[in-house]
Amino acid sequence: MTARKTISKSKRWVVKIGSALLTNEGEGLDQVAIGIWVDQLAELRKQGREVVLVSSGSVAEGMNRLGWKTRPHALNELQAAAAVGQMGLIQCYESHFQRHGLHTAQILLTHEDLADRQRYLNARSTLRELLKLGVIPVINENDTVATDEIRFGDNDTLAAMVANLTEANLLVILTDQEGLCDKDPRKHPDASLVSEGKAGDPKLEAMADSSGSTLGRGGMYTKVKAAARAARSGAATIIASGRSHDSLSCIANGEQQGTLLLPGQEPMVARKQWLANQLKSKGRLSLDTGAVKVLSKSGKSLLPVGVTAVDGAFNRGEMVSCVDQDGKEIARGLVNYNADESRKIMGKPSDQIEDVLGYVDELELIHRDDLVLM
Repeated sequence: MTARKTISKSKRWVVKIGSALLTNEGEGLDQVAIGIWVDQLAELRKQGREVVLVSSGSVAEGMNRLGWKTRPHALNELQAAAAVGQMGLIQCYESHFQRHGLHTAQILLTHEDLADRQRYLNARSTLRELLKLGVIPVINENDTVATDEIRFGDNDTLAAMVANLTEANLLVILTDQEGLCDKDPRKHPDASLVSEGKAGDPKLEAMADSSGSTLGRGGMYTKVKAAARAARSGAATIIASGRSHDSLSCIANGEQQGTLLLPGQEPMVARKQWLANQLKSKGRLSLDTGAVKVLSKSGKSLLPVGVTAVDGAFNRGEMVSCVDQDGKEIARGLVNYNADESRKIMGKPSDQIEDVLGYVDELELIHRDDLVLM
């Protein structure tokens, strides 16, 4: 059986639809197109699949309702547009799903919701219960309250994190392009579609174009990165055109659609996924070559002796990045000592921690159970 045939039988799908597809070139929501996607999503439910929808479009719809022709830059204006537009977006989905006798649930998230362990677990429990009840969760970033500090940045990233959160088998990202091409098809007519690859492959990330539309925040690069993030929980990703009226149905039938990116490694355990999905680190630990090797090859804990520099202001238990001598992030984890304490004990053997600080909480700066390789 081919990979696409296998993937087509996946039970739990996360489907993301972007702003460029949801709106009529900035003229408000495309009710006809949304109705067609809902018909396909309803058919997936009829086939026994569980479906989570991640939908952009609130800002674009709000702009249309408010008569704005260009996307504003001021945060308060963006948040106002999102608040106005979210009403129309959910109303549209609700009315279309009701035609099929399906209930929907609106869920608005910020990165802060998933960065906090308790809120993360609460969100996971709620989504699982909704799916068990046969409800279609419609998820969007909570643009009305999100700031740059707690923003996912784009709904591709949000969709990947939802795939991790729900332990989905398949992430489908519908876009205005056919999929990932070896060159930007908008600039190179001879560009060829990449049919299949491994999520997280640096060569594929190099191919991806990071430019986005005027209405959305994402581009092909964010979609390829989202596939790598989704793969952490074992989800495959298909990046496909949403311009086709039967994209989801074709995928469900195992037909050739867009770019299929398969997980390149075994899924991380749930806690490691949560750690890896932290988008905002509170500080940075620079490691010597020995520590980099131990973390990368042996999967051991990070000891103070391997740290050469400490940057940032962080407290015990907060997320920090671990970088090599070139500044490349190799791992991240929850630190056992605050920034000032970490600076005092860096470069020293663990048996000297008590001599330096006057006490010892942990022998490791970051325990391996609280550490994930990037």
